[in-house]
Amino acid sequence: QVQLVESGGGLVQAGGSLRLSCAASGSTFGINTMAWYRQAPGKQRELVATITSGTTTNYADSVKGRFTISRDNAKNTVHLQMNSLKPEDTAVYYCYADYILRWLSPSWGQGTQVTVSS
Repeated sequence: QVQLVESGGGLVQAGGSLRLSCAASGSTFGINTMAWYRQAPGKQRELVATITSGTTTNYADSVKGRFTISRDNAKNTVHLQMNSLKPEDTAVYYCYADYILRWLSPSWGQGTQVTVSS
């Protein structure tokens, strides 16, 4: 079982930057893709960015060019650098990890709040 703990959320003005981090602990061997999702009040959880174990990345159209996902496999961490933040980026951001053994359920962090003021 893998535990994911996010950090780095907070309150920032529009146009500002934040860096989210997620540390994985426990049985981290076999982690495949890691990702960041977000959920705004009254909305469904949506995918923000993904990164594979081979560091191939993918982004939601709404964050392309502003957010960068990165990963340190040796430290079992994943980061999300968020620049040019907009009020519509306000949400709880969740870290996600799935496994090479596809029958294992993915793991989720507890979430970290990001609030962007206009």
